Amino acid sequence: MADINIGKAPPNSAVLPFYATAAVSFLALCLLLLAGAGSLTTHYFSPHLLAIVHTAALGWGTMIIFGAAYQLLPVVCERDLFSPALASLCWYTLTAGTALLAFSFLDFHTGWIMISGGALVVFSALTYFVNALLTSRVCVRYSAVRLFIVSSAAWLLCTVVVGLLLAINLAYPFFSKSHLEILKLHAHAGLAGWFLQLIAGISSKLVPMFLLGKSSKEKLLRYSWALQNAGLLLFLCDGYCSGITGRTLLYAALVTAGVICWLLYLHDAYRRRVRKSIDIQMKHTFISFLCLILALLLLPVILYARDYRWAVLYGTLLFMGWITGIILGKTFKTLPFIVWNGHYKDLSGKVKVPLPKQLYSEALVRWQFRLFIAGTVLLAAGIIAGSIPVIRVAACVWVLLSLVYALNVGKVLLHKTKVQP
Repeated sequence: MADINIGKAPPNSAVLPFYATAAVSFLALCLLLLAGAGSLTTHYFSPHLLAIVHTAALGWGTMIIFGAAYQLLPVVCERDLFSPALASLCWYTLTAGTALLAFSFLDFHTGWIMISGGALVVFSALTYFVNALLTSRVCVRYSAVRLFIVSSAAWLLCTVVVGLLLAINLAYPFFSKSHLEILKLHAHAGLAGWFLQLIAGISSKLVPMFLLGKSSKEKLLRYSWALQNAGLLLFLCDGYCSGITGRTLLYAALVTAGVICWLLYLHDAYRRRVRKSIDIQMKHTFISFLCLILALLLLPVILYARDYRWAVLYGTLLFMGWITGIILGKTFKTLPFIVWNGHYKDLSGKVKVPLPKQLYSEALVRWQFRLFIAGTVLLAAGIIAGSIPVIRVAACVWVLLSLVYALNVGKVLLHKTKVQP
């Protein structure tokens, strides 16, 4: 991480609350999974499963991505974050909005609680979009990464606006289209628009940096961005007008081609890497990519199969395999450096200080990796078999994983300055 301009980092107060809240949300997500194991064997539109999905998407995935993005935007764009104050406000509204939504979904209280939660999340997405757009407006060196950052922020805003409209529709029906059909579009706008494009953009900067590798094939990223957006736009427009049809596979193929271009770029950086050894954090990332590929391969099955378990497996691979795998791997690549920067930036070179990797427990990271693989395999097996006992065992593994993760995050966040003579 030697090429990071740490002088342009935003205040820790605009970043660290997202990491802390995400760790708590991850634990809550895993406890919800344990308490509602049976919901993974039923239709995906069930109160408990909706609470699980929104806790995963907002409290876990989006929460920590916001924190990482506010730290990394100045690194990628080589300028100060447009507004740290907006970033801090974003944490308050996202935390409150996620809590209200999760509570309302658990008992399916449609009305002002659900609508208020959705409105707060929309406000959070709007503040993030403003920060991302105005911070990256002069970004020149990493123009392809900038495309992903801005478009993903726009997709997030669109996704949560539709989500708010869906919440209003539950209490005061006004959609002429089927609520479930619009829900499918809402979910994929978030998955392929927000998560996929943001992860593709940020990883295109971070993975080569952590591997000490560099790819000159930036055109692959441009192809990836164009293909992902073309496929998603066509899917949403056709899906709204005609519903989910066989043409969906064509649009999925476009998005998949975009994913392949992105992975080819990362593979080129991997092939040219200086750092030959691969640490546990990067192995997390590679396993997460495998989960993404498996989820994409499931799309034809989901389209033609009447069994809802394949749709649940698809969502599980994306949220618990792909997104969670990325987060688990990248947390201990970014968070220790952020905290280290706050404690030792002005002391480095003057006195002996610990390294960023000494702020967390590598043993816990190794256990985290093992538990992640075991939990993912068991959860997928339980869903495929329709076995609630297996899902419960998997959920217990996930709870243990979330505790290990929270303990390690807490160790970093509670670090005290230590200067060695």
